[in-house]
Amino acid sequence: MTIDRATTIDSPDGVLRRTLVGLAAAAVGAVALPGGAAATDHRALSNPLAKGRPQPALRRFRSASVDAAVARMHALLDRPGNPQRLATLFDNCYPNTLDTTVFLDTIDGRPDTFVITGDIDAMWLRDSAAQVEPYLRFAAADAPLRQLIAGVINRQTRCVLIDPYANAFNRRPTGSPWANDRTEMKPELHERKFEVDSLCYTVRLAYRFWKATGDVSCFDTDWRRASKSIVDTFRVMQRKAGLGPYRFQRVTDRAQDTAPNAGYGAPTRPVGLIASLFRPSDDACIFPFLIPSNMMAVVGLRQLAEMHQAIAADAAFAASARALADEVDAAIKEYAVVDHPRHGRVFAFEVDGYGGRVIMDDANAPSLIAAPYLGYCTADDPVYRNTRAMLLSADNPWYYRGRAADGIGSLHTEAGSIWPLAIIMRGLTSTDEVEIETTLRHLIASDGGTGFMHESFDSDDPTRYSRAWFAWANGLFGALVLKIADEHPTIFERL
Repeated sequence: MTIDRATTIDSPDGVLRRTLVGLAAAAVGAVALPGGAAATDHRALSNPLAKGRPQPALRRFRSASVDAAVARMHALLDRPGNPQRLATLFDNCYPNTLDTTVFLDTIDGRPDTFVITGDIDAMWLRDSAAQVEPYLRFAAADAPLRQLIAGVINRQTRCVLIDPYANAFNRRPTGSPWANDRTEMKPELHERKFEVDSLCYTVRLAYRFWKATGDVSCFDTDWRRASKSIVDTFRVMQRKAGLGPYRFQRVTDRAQDTAPNAGYGAPTRPVGLIASLFRPSDDACIFPFLIPSNMMAVVGLRQLAEMHQAIAADAAFAASARALADEVDAAIKEYAVVDHPRHGRVFAFEVDGYGGRVIMDDANAPSLIAAPYLGYCTADDPVYRNTRAMLLSADNPWYYRGRAADGIGSLHTEAGSIWPLAIIMRGLTSTDEVEIETTLRHLIASDGGTGFMHESFDSDDPTRYSRAWFAWANGLFGALVLKIADEHPTIFERL
């Protein structure tokens, strides 16, 4: 396949991705979005980097505090001694979710925010939470932004109540290109791959929103019902009383898009872990006990317990959530901490409870390398440190080192392709300033001349990339730059 810079590598996931190209779009640098808005065609940008944000009148949402932060960071980064590329990347990337992917409405007098991923007109629970999280630092003082994020929480509550096993939803009950999947599809669903982290991300956003703002307006009766649905679903997917009601199969030529064993996934022994048939990449697990997602579940269950105790005074539910968290945590320590011949005690990526384990990491988050970011452990935890060393080496089959960068890739994309999300997560979880600087240099070099982050890029040639419009990676890159400004500002002086 010959690919030039104006063409993206289409990730082979079977999703009907919009190409966002065409002569007219390339001529004006914009493409139509649902609802009649427009967004910049990121692939039409020239090299050297050009300003890639939509004009103010074309932005889907404008936050005065986010725009002020962009201006402050631009002034810091766009000065002698700093590369113009970094300033432009931050300008383009950090506000990208607000600029191009959010649809704020009102339902029954409450804000309702639908968030597309970028080039897919559907809302993933995981992506939508992660896309708005970088703006929480401004939500307390920015009422419109706070309302927008509250709308995401409200929409996610509705989604969980529709189906806690689904990973992606339509804006309206319009059906799906995956309507023929062998599972219980509904018109509100875009896709129904059960991923433990999807539910965990809804909890993470709600908890961090509450901590950042003190606003409890989202946490009504429906939210409490959705919380209980999450805990009930996790208990069912522990599979102590059988396989449960969820199964998934797809007619496809891509093995990663369907679950084996009549749609139930590989066999597991009920040891307290929660089965996730799919990874955050939307690829099928080899063994259903996906450890990064179980780590995230431990944290999320404890967060749910704290919130229900403080907000709803529901001590019984809080105790139930904590008990489940403790059970899953104990099972991780017993079944997922294994001996590696070169790195000692490490976390496995997937296990089955019978002794089977997969030793690797995947680029998408939650991942093993993201464990401190998720709040599961500290960066100096001995098992985590061993695991991190293993993951950032040739002992991880999805670790690539190329002429442009080194980092972790995924089964989801082409061999040799590194994900900016993985590089960003490496930077966010590092305590080594030299390593953080290296991750930033790799990210600056990864954009392929577009001025944006992507899903993946070729480790030798970043002009070969997948997903030109991937808002999560853009926003998380901005979050990393802000963290560096807060904690390691001298890095900017050395670039």
